[in-house]
Amino acid sequence: MTDDRGDGESPLVSVVLPTYDRPEYLKRAVQSVCNQTYPSIELLVVDDQSPEPAAETLGEVPVDSISTVRCVRHERNRGANAARNTGIREANGDFIAFLDDDDWWLQTKVSRQVERFRNGPDDLGVVTVGSRIVDENGTQIGVKRSSVEGDAIEPLLNGGIVGSFSRVMVRAEAVARAGLLDESFPSWQDREWYFRLAKHYTFASERTVLVERRIDAGGRISDDFERKRDVSYPKFIEKHRAFAAEQGPLAERRFVAGLSKTLGFSGLSNGYYRDAIKYLLVALAYYPFDPRTYLYLCLALGGPFTFEPASRIKRRLSGVKAGKNP
Repeated sequence: MTDDRGDGESPLVSVVLPTYDRPEYLKRAVQSVCNQTYPSIELLVVDDQSPEPAAETLGEVPVDSISTVRCVRHERNRGANAARNTGIREANGDFIAFLDDDDWWLQTKVSRQVERFRNGPDDLGVVTVGSRIVDENGTQIGVKRSSVEGDAIEPLLNGGIVGSFSRVMVRAEAVARAGLLDESFPSWQDREWYFRLAKHYTFASERTVLVERRIDAGGRISDDFERKRDVSYPKFIEKHRAFAAEQGPLAERRFVAGLSKTLGFSGLSNGYYRDAIKYLLVALAYYPFDPRTYLYLCLALGGPFTFEPASRIKRRLSGVKAGKNP
């Protein structure tokens, strides 16, 4: 990162947008950046070797409202995590925000987060916002808000959720201190990075929904579960369990339990019911006082006969609430 920053009134925000072979989605994501009410934005599109170069797609979108637009292209496909790291290295802003190419922002997303930084303590390093989850048809299937506020170490050890990359803005100096994303993680890259950031900085959460996140149909999510189970879960425990143990034996137990519960729910959501049961039982063995873990276990024991009807009811309720609490 360099030191070419915005002025004190409107500090520069660098937006890192990794993309691969989704030109139509990319256009909408870029347009949502152009529509921001915040005046000082640097857009960094990182093309992870798309067959159709992203620079050509950018040429089809009017970007005059953005202070600076740059497109960096990888010489080979390296994955979204590496693309985000490329963007971080190129960023000049006081703050760095991320936007996946199949997500988009509401107009006040950047301004609300910068305002939260302005009004927050000096050690505020991460600000997140709420998101609306939609399917390929634009139908709402859920709303996500962060449960992490202030000192984030304890809630993250206990399995607290910060949210996807598209929801967060990070102070640039916090990135310099915590380090880049760990590219060896095939999933949970955000969760692992937040854990390192929390060792040095506090977190804040804006509950307003300012991001729309698209969930595609197909096998992408199932593949993601297998990578979580086989690589990210054991790697995360190996990398951070010692730090959790330093916080005390209960913190260590809740750390393993929280991670196991998260993996169990991922298995449940993707039809891996035996895996879900296994990891939910691990969670209860380490910390038997979380009622949500028991709920997930009951749903997993019933397999598709319990989980799928429960999921349909939840989606209907999310749709009913959509107009009431955006």
